[in-house]
Amino acid sequence: MSNKLTWRVVVIALSILGAFIYLVPSISQSLPPWWGKILPTEKIHLGLDLQGGMHLVLEVEAEKAVESNIERVVEELKHDLRKNRFRYQDLKRVGTDAISLTLLREKDRKPFVEMFEANYPDFEIKEVSGEPGKPSFRLVLRPKAKEHIMKMAVEQALETIRNRVDQFGVSEPDIRPQGKNRILIQLPGIKDPERAKRLIGKTALLEFKLVDEDHSVEEALKGNIPPGDEILYKVVYDPKTGRVRKIPYLLKKRALLTGQYITDARVQIDRQYNEPYVTLSFDRRGAKLFEKITGENIKKRLAIVLDNKVNSAPVIQDKISGGRAQITGNFTMEEARDLAIVLRAGALPAPVKILEERTVGPSLGKDSIHKGLVSMLVGGLVVIVFMAIYYSLSGVIADVALLLNILFIMAGLAFFGATLTLPGIAGIILTIGMSVDANVLIFERIREESRLGKTPRAAIDAGYSKALVTILDANITTLIAALVLFQFGTGPVRGFAVTLSIGIISSLFTAIFVTRVIFDYLYLQRRMKKLRI
Repeated sequence: MSNKLTWRVVVIALSILGAFIYLVPSISQSLPPWWGKILPTEKIHLGLDLQGGMHLVLEVEAEKAVESNIERVVEELKHDLRKNRFRYQDLKRVGTDAISLTLLREKDRKPFVEMFEANYPDFEIKEVSGEPGKPSFRLVLRPKAKEHIMKMAVEQALETIRNRVDQFGVSEPDIRPQGKNRILIQLPGIKDPERAKRLIGKTALLEFKLVDEDHSVEEALKGNIPPGDEILYKVVYDPKTGRVRKIPYLLKKRALLTGQYITDARVQIDRQYNEPYVTLSFDRRGAKLFEKITGENIKKRLAIVLDNKVNSAPVIQDKISGGRAQITGNFTMEEARDLAIVLRAGALPAPVKILEERTVGPSLGKDSIHKGLVSMLVGGLVVIVFMAIYYSLSGVIADVALLLNILFIMAGLAFFGATLTLPGIAGIILTIGMSVDANVLIFERIREESRLGKTPRAAIDAGYSKALVTILDANITTLIAALVLFQFGTGPVRGFAVTLSIGIISSLFTAIFVTRVIFDYLYLQRRMKKLRI
């Protein structure tokens, strides 16, 4: 065997060996312990349409993130006004991106403007008409700052949801942005869709607020809410009667501590009552804040508020150090676990709402796999039989290339960790036809050269060289279209584009390189005289 033919055979052998190595994890249920240390363990993932599961499209209400940012600025501004001894009559959020402020003294006008411009560069300050001697301002968030807050809200929501899903234990989830403020979520193989929706959509904003015990809750319920206070409710469910009660609490609006300082949240079991509760661990700064808050408010009630609902309001008996706290309630084990997950993953920066929801049952997925495989086998078998009958030995060579092509496509999916979908199976079936199409062009060229009286060797050389440009032109343009589909498509379209792209590259290798090596072996090495085509 010539050196030129030998190295080409080695390349093909190594390619086949590599393909089998990458396919083993997908085929075998259990791998030996040493396999993962030296060999790949990535397998072909089944898409939502094949495995069953949940498809969600969420919209992040990014405007709410802007409102939350404005509310925080209002609280910071109150602190700065007191610090600089600027007396004010009114300070409140106006709309979604502005703050209204009225000072009580004319002499504070210039110092306030200087202080505000130095400390709040994201805002534009505008003077508005008001009472004489009482400077009034409208503080407006700049468009670029607003756009940045909304963009960051979507990115943070995406990361938070991804963390929650990972901790929930869904294998092979697909979570990615879609458009400006939407998130696409696909959860294959999920068993409890409703629980997943609750987990994903929960804002999980944890706040610690003091209970206002100096004013009456009854008076506040009548509309006499003291400045700086708010009414929030604790929802109590009685499992025996099925009744739900709402207990009102009058709380200080300012949150002393939020869940942003949480580093860990775990479920524990109360040995006395055998009920689950959630323990929280704060980072260093959070631990200092919690110690300071509890130390300054001994014998006062500190409400633990989750998503604007009071969870509990225990009395602070002593200063709590060590950076640990706990949330108790009538939790089931599942509710406690889900609460721990969302607290560990962090709060969503803005609420999300479900725009689209689809659930695919596993039986439908199995049926899709069965029909897809049957169609692929029937299509492949028809092509194989036709090629063997019509092109004789050359058709058998093309059939070998076709089988290798399918092997390389499946190995390529495993190599890239791609997801096989129903449209992906359609892409494989399309590739079966395209892979023999290249050989048909080559064989017809060889036939034409043979009719001109050329020897088998010369006819093969001419057939491959003359058909090469046409094959490359057709496949490269199709590959470009597939890459565009992959870049701009979503879901099923991307699944189709993935298998089509891998299939085109694989078919070029098998149709041009592999079949040529077989022909060279037969007509150069074995010196066959008759061209069977």
